[in-house]
Amino acid sequence: MLYLDPHMNNPLQYPIGPFASPKEINPESIHEWITNIEAFPAMLKMEIQKLSEAQLDTAYRPGGWSVRQVVHHCADSHMNSFIRFKLALTEENPTIKPYFEGLWAEMSDAKTLPVVSSLAILEGLHVRWVALLRGMDSEDFARTFFHPESQKSVRLDKTIALYSWHGLHHLGHVKLVSGH
Repeated sequence: MLYLDPHMNNPLQYPIGPFASPKEINPESIHEWITNIEAFPAMLKMEIQKLSEAQLDTAYRPGGWSVRQVVHHCADSHMNSFIRFKLALTEENPTIKPYFEGLWAEMSDAKTLPVVSSLAILEGLHVRWVALLRGMDSEDFARTFFHPESQKSVRLDKTIALYSWHGLHHLGHVKLVSGH
């Protein structure tokens, strides 16, 4: 698998390994990452359907979020990323707005709402996101946004790799609870 780094793998925290920025980016890897992003909502929905309400409120590891929080986090995170793509494609190296994902996961909506709302967001959002990604050319993939936390400009092709990993990473957390 692309993302596995055996020297840093804590299987409960990183069930598919921590993210490693790709050293080489080519059209085949971009296609694979877009395919992963496209498939993520359906894969997540399939795993979620196997869980009871009690399992939705079960943390995937000690000190980790509940499955419910993970699903809502994915919707929050992927919405933010989609907007960052739009900004980077329409502005020159825009400064993005970071957010405190841990605090967002502790808010009442993330802790109590049924996951169906965030699954619906992910389904619609990923249709739009994948259409946007498939319409991009090599110059678009090289566009950047500026992340004020890291004080670095981030390329969109590397962001595609990150979000391909992000979906599979959190799917791995759900599978830890579902036992699959």
